[in-house]
Formats: sequence, C-alpha cells, structure tokens
Amino acid sequence: MSLCGLNVSSGEAEESRRSDGGAPRDVPQRHRRSWVWNQFFVLEEYTGNEPLYVGKLHSDVDKGATSIFTIDENTGDIHATKRLDREAQAYYTLSAQAVDRITNLPVEPRSEFVVKVQDINDNEPKFLDGPYLAGVPEMSPLGTMVVQVAATDADDPTYGNSARVVYSIIHGQPYFSVEPKTGVIRTALPNMDRETRDQYVLVIQAKDMVGQMGGLSGTTSVTVTLTDVNDNPPRFPHKNYQYTVQESLPVQSVVARFKAADADIGSNAEMDYRIMDGDGPGQFNITTDEDSQDGVLLLLKPLDFETKSSFSLRIEATNRNIDSSFLSLGPFSDTTSVKVTVEDVNEPPVFAAPLSRMVVPEDARVGTSIGRVSAHDPDNINSAIRYSIDRNTDLERFFNVDALSGIISTAKPLDREANSVHNLTIFAIESQDPTQIGRGVALVTVQDINDNAPVFAIDYETLLCENTMPGQVIQTISAVDRDEPLKGHSFSFSLAAPIAVNLNFTLRDNRDNTASILTKRGGFQRREQPVYRLPVLIRDSGTPALSSTNTLSVRVCDCDADGVALSCGAIAYTSTGLSTGALMAILGCIVTLLVMVLLIVMMRRRRKVPLILEEERDIRENIVRYDDEGGGEEDTEAFDMVTLRNLNVMRDPSIRRDVTPDTPTFFHYASAARPPYKTLPDNVVFREFIWDRLKDADVDPSAPPYDSLQTYAFEGSGSVAESLSSLESLSTDSDQNYDYLSNWGPRFKKLADLYGNSEGSSRVFS
Repeated sequence: MSLCGLNVSSGEAEESRRSDGGAPRDVPQRHRRSWVWNQFFVLEEYTGNEPLYVGKLHSDVDKGATSIFTIDENTGDIHATKRLDREAQAYYTLSAQAVDRITNLPVEPRSEFVVKVQDINDNEPKFLDGPYLAGVPEMSPLGTMVVQVAATDADDPTYGNSARVVYSIIHGQPYFSVEPKTGVIRTALPNMDRETRDQYVLVIQAKDMVGQMGGLSGTTSVTVTLTDVNDNPPRFPHKNYQYTVQESLPVQSVVARFKAADADIGSNAEMDYRIMDGDGPGQFNITTDEDSQDGVLLLLKPLDFETKSSFSLRIEATNRNIDSSFLSLGPFSDTTSVKVTVEDVNEPPVFAAPLSRMVVPEDARVGTSIGRVSAHDPDNINSAIRYSIDRNTDLERFFNVDALSGIISTAKPLDREANSVHNLTIFAIESQDPTQIGRGVALVTVQDINDNAPVFAIDYETLLCENTMPGQVIQTISAVDRDEPLKGHSFSFSLAAPIAVNLNFTLRDNRDNTASILTKRGGFQRREQPVYRLPVLIRDSGTPALSSTNTLSVRVCDCDADGVALSCGAIAYTSTGLSTGALMAILGCIVTLLVMVLLIVMMRRRRKVPLILEEERDIRENIVRYDDEGGGEEDTEAFDMVTLRNLNVMRDPSIRRDVTPDTPTFFHYASAARPPYKTLPDNVVFREFIWDRLKDADVDPSAPPYDSLQTYAFEGSGSVAESLSSLESLSTDSDQNYDYLSNWGPRFKKLADLYGNSEGSSRVFS
C-alpha cells in the first residue's frame, strides 16, 4: 500500500469536509485501518530555503503532496513548501488516503487531520482611529479625562504575550498622562490657561509583549485644545478718553468708539456698555457693536457750543456671560472716563419760531403788513441777518418781505377763493457769510370777506304741465356762494322787481337756503307762450350783503295723466294762413338777398386791372434766356425800359385812380411838389418809395382780398460815383471818350458804334 496524497483545506471548511468521508461504493469493504499520526504544528513566517518539516504519517500506504504541503509517500513525512501567515490563515485541514500500489485502488477511506499555524510576534500594535483630536476646558482640575485611545495587535491573543498591549506617553509631559492598560489620557497639571497656551500635541505609544524588551510598538498623535471659559474680566486699556466733535454733528451720529479688552473669546468675550453717570443726561447713548464688541457712543440731542462746550461721562463695560466658578477672580466689569469736547462751527441763522402763522383779509391793499419773522445768528459773532422769500413757494409773488426787518407784506391783491392758504418759506441769510442760510415757514391764511354773490346751485330745467293747478310747486331752487362766512350761509330768495307782481308765478322762501316756485293760475298753453323766464333775486347775509339775479326758465309741456312731460316748447302752426309777423320776416329775407345780389353785380362791373400784374405780364418773371450777345438798347422786347430809365418820374395817382388817396407819409415838405428820389437821403428814398406803392395798393378797389408779397428792386443814390448802371446813359451827359473801343476788336464793335462817335444817340446797355 502507499499514500495516495494529501488534500488541503482551510480551517473554515473543516467540519464540512469531515461530513463527506466514507468509502466509495465500488471499493470492497474491509476493516478500517487506523492512521498513526500526532497533531502537527508549523511555524508561521518560515523563511528557510529547505522545506519545513511538519511531522510524519504512519499507514500501510504513503502518498500525496499539495502546493503548500508535501508528503513523502514512502516515509509519510509532511513538509511545508511555502511561507505561512497565521494572521492570513490560522490552520489547514489535510486529508490522506492509502491506495494499493499495484491496483491503484483505495484500501481505506479518506482521513483528515489539521495543521495549525503557530503564532509568533510579527505584528506591531496599530491605532486604527488615530491621529486624535480632543478638547478639554482650560483651568480644569488635575486628572480630568481628555480622551481614550485604543491600539489593536493582529497577533494571537491566546498564545503568549504577542497581542498584550500597554500604553505610554512619549511626548506631552508633564501636562498630560495616559493609563497604561486603558489608554485614557488625563490632565497632569491643574489650571492650565488657554490664554497662555491653547494647544498641545501628545505622542502616545502602544507596545506588545506587555511592554517587555523585544516587543513591537506603534504610536499615534493626540492634539489637545484647551477650550475657553470666562475666566478673564474686561479691562479698558485707558482710564480716560477724550474726543472732539463739531456742534453741527447730526443726531444719531457716532461720537466715539472704544473697546474694553477681554482675553477670552466667543461668547465669553461678549460685553455690554452703559453710561453710569455724567452731565447732560439724555444727550448721549451707548450701544455694543456685536461684530467687534466696541462701545459705540451716539448723539441723541443736537449740540450747541454756545450752550455747553464739553461733556464728561463715566462708562462701564460688563461681561454678559459670567461663570460663577470664577467669581473669585474678581468683578467681571471695568469703568473708564470719557470727555467729549464740542467744537464751534459757523451755523446758519435760527428762526425764533420755525413756523409763523399769519392772517390777512382778502381785500387787503397792496403793501399791507401782515406779520413779521425774526431770526438770529447763534454764533458768537452775531452776524446781521437778511430775509428773503423762496419764490418756489410764492410763484405768483403775492408777498414781499423786508430784507432787514423781516416784515411780510402783500404785493398783489389776494383772492381767498383762489388760494386760501399760502405756505411761504423764508430765508434768513447771514450778511458776513451768505452761504449760511436758515429756513423758516410762514403760514399765511387769507381771511374771507363777502365778495361773491350767491348764484343758482345748478342750471335748473323747469317743466310746467299745461294742466298744472294754481298753487302747485313746480320747482325748488337753492344757491351756492364761493364765500365761507364763519356762521355759515343764509340766503334769501325773491322775484326781481320787474315781475315781482305777475299773474303767473310766485316765489316762496323756505328759510332753509331753498325757495319754491309756485303757479298762481292754471290753464297754461304752449300755443300762447311756450317759455316763461323768471328773474330770481338771491341775497346773502354777509356784510355788506351781496345779491345776484338769476333767470329761471319755465317751459310749458304737454303731460300725461301722471304729470310726465310728453312734449315741450312751441307748437308748429297747422293753419293755412300765416301771421303778419311771419310774413314780414319772410319778406325782409327776400329783400336782403336781392340787395346782396345787386351789390355783387355792381362790384364786378367796376372791377379794374389789379395792381399785381398777371403772370404773363409781370416784368419780374418774364425772363428771356438766350446764348447770343445782347443787343443794347435795341433789345427792348423783354420789358419796358422807360420806367427803369428815370426813377424820378412818378405816376400821378389821379391818372390811375378816380379818387386821390389821402394817406399820410412820414415826411412833409414845404412845397407841394415832392423832391426827386435822388435828392433824398437813402433811408428816406426807400421809405417814400415803399409808402407810394402801399398807398396805391390800399386805394385800389380791384386789389385781391388777401395778403400779397410785392418785391421792388431800387438802386440807392448814396454812392459818390453815382449810378454805374447803363440804364441812365440815355439822359446822362458824359465827357468820357469811348473812341478807344474801336481798337479793341470785333467783340467790342457794338459798344464802339454806340458810344464811340454818336452825339445825342441813346447809350443804353441791356
């Protein structure tokens, strides 16, 4: 027999493999033979070159080997061929079986055995949760627990001392200590102060083999922070503070900021400030800036250098959150003195009364004084004051103010009904420094007088049914008055004198500012009179009393049985004949139309040639354009040259008009005949020329009935060389010799013929 081999299994599968043991069904049954073997142990982490001897199996047949363990099939010796790690696998389960060498058949069932890996100290302790962060309150007593550390060792705790760990502190003494067995870290000194040192870094060691020589060790760091407690009171760096502010500092402005020092942090350093005592109560207030814990001194009332130039205050700072455990260290508050000096500035004038109320009757004459405003310079120099009105508050300039006295007077008539209250802003300006301006308000109330007569409240539309009975109320009227008497309105109503006594209507005063219109008779007929007009006299109760006459129109209407008007006004006549009045009216219209037609016909017959020439005869628009050389005075087809040759020849209006115009001129002359234009000054020449043309247009009955523009080109007479135009050459005696024109060539032949040798011929250029 020989061993067939070894089957290796891990320790975790040992039980399951044992349950599978038994002989195969095809193996002949025989009496089981027992293995002879002892329990085997093999060292972990073996690093030798030769296989490690584990033990020997004794059986009829030896055989087998695996990748980890090998067995000598002849001797039964088992060897480990690889390095084993107990922490990876603590034991191995092997199975062996004996087989016949010849037949290679198993001679007995499989048998299992266990190979345990024996532990050695090959793992150092490790802090799996490190490094650690911990905190402990400052000033803690001795032995206060800080934190507990724990280290683990992968070695077998049941075998030897490889996994038995003890703790020690390598760095951090003498402030902290650690318990060797539990790893609890405690304070080793009492009253450690955070303000002195707030953080400690400890190095903790864990060593196996109970700390003996040869044991392995591991370390970790523990950072211990001392947390703050309120063990420090606030303290002001200075016992006295001085600040200077200007008297013009606005209310609620910051006067000063200061801070009491506190070595604590967070809520332990929070503090409140208060004013313990000082002069000027209510002048200042102090609050705490929550971000910086500064004390902020605020101004509550305006400052006045002339009244008080300095203030002295005593300020206290107190911790908000006081720990009773540390009251023995002293009071958690401190005080300091603050002096505030007020600096003088040039202030604007101040009115004695910011609001002045004045009353003026609306019938006050212009220049009536209605009140006075007064202001003064609050500074020591006491500058003179000048007053003025802000015209933005008095756009219509109803009032004036005396610049020196401040007396306000009326500048225009007032009307309470248009504006009953005037809100004026008065400026008070320093004479020495005009930039300093004080402002006051004058509220002027216009007092009502009875200057408005009462009138109808609305436009009444009174309808009167034809079947109205005598004594029936047909209308109730009321009145309004723009005035506002203090005792209220009281109106009286009556019919005006012309119809106070009539047979149709009467008026009844109801004594409640209303009146009723009643009929005196019945039987009103639209055919007889469609509309009645009643003058109603309304009188108020003012002093003096005012009245007005208002006309009430009463229309006669055809009504149904319920008194609802169906139709009102005049009735169209249905008779075949017309009344005499109607016939006269029609005849008058016909005569008027005939007269108008005759006048139109006569005007057309007397129509003359208009002053403005027709378009085709207007010399100013009849332009001849050609590209040939001008023909001199022979070219007279374009316009009449006579008018332009002598401007002094004036047409007699009597020749053109049957009536001589009698229009005055700006200049009068001693002689009846007017001087020629050239003998007049230039400005008179143009003016007289235009006046002549204007007179012609004014007296021309055929002139168009609309505005027209006439343009005149007139040459002045102010030149020393007189006119340079050739248009007057015909009537001008010239001593100049023009014979040289003959020598200028063909281009000037025409001019040479005109001016060269001709005596008395016309010399006109065109």
